[in-house]
Amino acid sequence: MRVTALLMALMLGAGPVMARTPVAPVSNEARTAAYLDSIVNSSPRLRIFLQAMPKGGDLHNHAGGANFAEDYLRWAAADGLCIATDNHHIVEPPCDAPGRIAAAGLERAYPHYSRAIDAFSTRGFEAGVGDPMVSGYDRFFATFEAFGPAYSRHVGEAMALTRQQAAADHVSYVELGSGARAGWALGVKMADADASDLAALHARIAPLLPDAIASAKADYDGYDVQGKAIDRCGTADARPGCNVEMRYLYTAIRTNPPGQVFAQLAFGFALVEADPRFVGVNIAAPEHDPVAVRDYARHMAMIAFLKARHPKVKLSLHAGELTMGLVPSRDLSFHIRDAVQVAGARRIGHGIDIAYESDAPALLARMARNQIAVEINLTSNAVILGVKGSDHPLSLYREAGVPVVLSTDDEGVSRSDMTNEYLRAVTEQGLRYGDLKQIVRNGLHYSFLPGDSLWQDRPGGARVAACLMIDASACSAFMAANPKAAAQATLERDLQAFEAMPR
Repeated sequence: MRVTALLMALMLGAGPVMARTPVAPVSNEARTAAYLDSIVNSSPRLRIFLQAMPKGGDLHNHAGGANFAEDYLRWAAADGLCIATDNHHIVEPPCDAPGRIAAAGLERAYPHYSRAIDAFSTRGFEAGVGDPMVSGYDRFFATFEAFGPAYSRHVGEAMALTRQQAAADHVSYVELGSGARAGWALGVKMADADASDLAALHARIAPLLPDAIASAKADYDGYDVQGKAIDRCGTADARPGCNVEMRYLYTAIRTNPPGQVFAQLAFGFALVEADPRFVGVNIAAPEHDPVAVRDYARHMAMIAFLKARHPKVKLSLHAGELTMGLVPSRDLSFHIRDAVQVAGARRIGHGIDIAYESDAPALLARMARNQIAVEINLTSNAVILGVKGSDHPLSLYREAGVPVVLSTDDEGVSRSDMTNEYLRAVTEQGLRYGDLKQIVRNGLHYSFLPGDSLWQDRPGGARVAACLMIDASACSAFMAANPKAAAQATLERDLQAFEAMPR
């Protein structure tokens, strides 16, 4: 009986062991997501985590606005420029004239140095620092005039600094909104032109385009050479910025006279076809400016006219960078719609006023169906428009199935960076690791990099047949023919390495 009892005890004791199902190992992705969940209430820990996270593309970043006030003061000093003591703008010499001081040595006159930084940026605005009578949008847009004289002499260096900042944030691709001196000069020539007959105006501009494009290409060749020299690209001690690919969105200015805007746009469409560094056309400047409001529909018609003649040129258009009270309510009801339906935008920059659009649900459904991505700029929207937290439409777009990307807009002016945009997405918008990973992949999938995507349909879904195995020879051949897919494959490897890091 004792033996029987012992055997029964052994059998009973072994039962649970025999029935136990092996626990599946936790994936690196799940482990990474759980770690982010554990640190959401610690901004310092979030910053460290998000800084290291690969972030794909920054698709909404403006040349000039991407650089910091300290850079402009350094360049102004090197060029012998001056600071006006009333508004602290950079001005031409002589610097011993009344109301001016030299930019060189300004750091030794700290009150002027500090006020110049505030004039070139929105430093401290969200914390209530600055003149309470000056709105965020007025302070923001005034900065470009303040630092403009220093930028024009240092474009190549400015672009190199933008790449360096992208590398520090683990951003691998930047689509930089940029102009060209030749495009601006062509626009000035047409400032008084009659823009009521677009075909006639285009015929007048067309003969001037080849020389203007050649001039712009030469300028950008020079910027490339300067940037590569600064980052020591191609040498044994190349800086990380060399690994950031930068392409350009030619950007027209919507606050100029109609003839000038059309000439800039015509130049931009032609430049994209002539120079592969330029991957699309944009239009920017304060959307609430009275000229921009008056001519908005006209601008969309201009873009549609040129798009019909250059159907392969892609468009990312600033639209809906508005909110209640900034303009009459009627002007909140159609800007995004016209950018999509009339002009044919493939991406929308900002898109803040979507909830005020006429039949917003139908517009959202169309954007989701046609995969028209929205470039979300959380810091910029908070400073310029006062829109953040639950007032921001990010969650509305995501729930509607509209693809979104996070971008920096003017990170130097806003004194932000891409890591901070992701941090705000977590702390203010409640996004978690899976959401961020989708946005990271979106940043390359909805970029205007040439070639086909790594993904059959939407990023993170099924891969194209040639790349079911990324390391297969068929995939290598596919990536060689498709720069977009190659960038995406690199991103996937970087994400795997990030998720494998010890937590």
